[in-house]
Amino acid sequence: MAAQIDVSGEIEVEPLLWIPMADGCRLAARLWRPHAAAPVPAILEYLPYRFRDGTVVRDGAMHAYLAAHGYACVRVDIRGSGDSDGVLIDEYLKQEQDDALEAIAWIARQSWCDGRVGMMGISWGGFNALQVAARRPPALRAIVSVAAVVDRYRDDTHYAGGCLLSGNLGWGATFLAMSTRPPDPLAVGARWRDLWRARLEGVAHPAIEWMKHPDRDAYWRHGSVAEDYSAIQVPVLAVSGWEDAYTNAVFHLLANLRVPCRGLIGPWAHAYPHLAHLDPIDFLGEVVRWFDHWMKDRDNGVMAEPALRYWLQDGVRPASFYRTRPGRWIGEPTWPSATVVSTRFPLAPGRLGAAAVADLPIRSPTTVGVAAGVWCPYGFGAEMPTDQREEDGGSLCFDGEPLPAPCDVVGFPVVDLEVALDRAAAIVCARLCEVFPDGASTRVSYGLFDLTRHAGDNASTPLEPGRRYRVTIPLKAVGHRFLAGNRIRLALSTGYWPMVWPAPAPTVATIHTAGCAVVLPIRSAAADLPTLRPFDTPRTALPLPPPPAVVDPGDRSTLIERDLASDRQAVVIHKDRGRLRFADGLETHLAGVERYTIGRDPATAEQRAAWRMVASRGHWSARAETETAITGTATTFEIVADLRAYDGNELFHTRTWRLSLPRRPG
Repeated sequence: MAAQIDVSGEIEVEPLLWIPMADGCRLAARLWRPHAAAPVPAILEYLPYRFRDGTVVRDGAMHAYLAAHGYACVRVDIRGSGDSDGVLIDEYLKQEQDDALEAIAWIARQSWCDGRVGMMGISWGGFNALQVAARRPPALRAIVSVAAVVDRYRDDTHYAGGCLLSGNLGWGATFLAMSTRPPDPLAVGARWRDLWRARLEGVAHPAIEWMKHPDRDAYWRHGSVAEDYSAIQVPVLAVSGWEDAYTNAVFHLLANLRVPCRGLIGPWAHAYPHLAHLDPIDFLGEVVRWFDHWMKDRDNGVMAEPALRYWLQDGVRPASFYRTRPGRWIGEPTWPSATVVSTRFPLAPGRLGAAAVADLPIRSPTTVGVAAGVWCPYGFGAEMPTDQREEDGGSLCFDGEPLPAPCDVVGFPVVDLEVALDRAAAIVCARLCEVFPDGASTRVSYGLFDLTRHAGDNASTPLEPGRRYRVTIPLKAVGHRFLAGNRIRLALSTGYWPMVWPAPAPTVATIHTAGCAVVLPIRSAAADLPTLRPFDTPRTALPLPPPPAVVDPGDRSTLIERDLASDRQAVVIHKDRGRLRFADGLETHLAGVERYTIGRDPATAEQRAAWRMVASRGHWSARAETETAITGTATTFEIVADLRAYDGNELFHTRTWRLSLPRRPG
């Protein structure tokens, strides 16, 4: 729990101000700034998550703290979200970036700003901080990007290794529910109904739009800063956590940017590091130091620190939730690091690190992957992968000898395979696990690959049954110490449900072991460890404005249901964000349920998501309900979705989507 400091006497808050756009649209914003009359640098956080009622607690504590340290903090709702004008139809559009350029220029012109602007954000805000930096607005001086990606196709929630992720529906259904929320009549007056109708009529179903782009085409290249790292010309502080899904970008940015860049990775899930449930740090102190150096010209030593600071995690037994992770902080002077060497471990039947020629077939049960946890943990509870023994039993496993000493793996493991299939389409999941002497198996990293992408992710090519294909599967970045006495295991499966949509039909993959290997980035045990400045305990301000009352905390849980009679299994994820009551009388409730079901045949796979949004104050109330279901055939995805919105108890708007999308390869 972060220590909260009362800064109310040092700052002032403007609850609502309007930023005009050239086309007449207005963006809603909230401002925190010091009482001092002298202009100060500004920090922009730019999100669609509604500062008035969505991120109000986080915003109020963080931006009040930064304002007390001499910054004007501006939290802006993206066009079509919160109380801002317009319609939000997709993420990371050019319009979003254009608006950000105008907002930065407007902020720089204000009397309370000295003309220097920084940008910070997590997730969507971390994405667009990088994307806007690549557009080079003149007033932008530095950014802090937390939990972001540099390649929207390869590392976001939609696709991995060309495989369609369940997160595409999960996030898409959440985004749709968010897009149906009306502006607040207290902010926009009587025109709230017209603004709401425009949003409901203009909304697209995001999950469907993303499924229309199964290849890494121009749609995904837009907003992927990996297309041209040189476009970013301001200093970047890149941050993430090992439990987070968005860790890879820190390594990619350090390796490819040619501007000052520092990386920070802790044990955290998808949260700002001062708010993380797991070993939080004084992250806002790090933010202040970063912006002080680049926007206040203070030589405070931030650039004298290692290029990458990370928590090297000790191996732990599998658990669905961790309250702490043992390990130690490590500093790498540069990344890539000279202390890390890629080491090749060949494959032999059942063995890792010994070469032998063999043909090893595997056809995994459709339920391999149920113990995977969620794709992106937030730290809300049982989200982490549990004991992998059941998963390993449905996989082809290769075990190393018990380690005589600890083995530190830092960076990107990869798996090189030569594989033949009995069908035209197949996927492979590669898991790297740590196995304890009693058999307990902890997933350390994993990678997914659609084998029809063997020629690249710009297109899908049907496989020729019986032909051998050589493929390389990159795994998620890690910073992990395998403990002495434990074994390193590679586990290969032909599915990973519900993390990814299964292949159209049961598939047998035959691994030809000659030339196959796991390549691990191993950090030298003898490497010098630079002395790192210790992190302080987390601090924030008391939230300004005060937080809402929690009427009902909601239900955030993950359940696994198994019907032995029908041999069907379901993973059910509850995402009830609770009922909140604000000081101005506003009450909100946003709740969703996702259900992923499969039987023995992959053709039985089904994804469903339903959300309900309610907002009310006095006699005013607005409600929206959405439902989405996705099933598959051998050649198509079948999608059915419904949207219903109510003004009070009266049906205000309804929308239905019914369509088939081709599966690739056909």
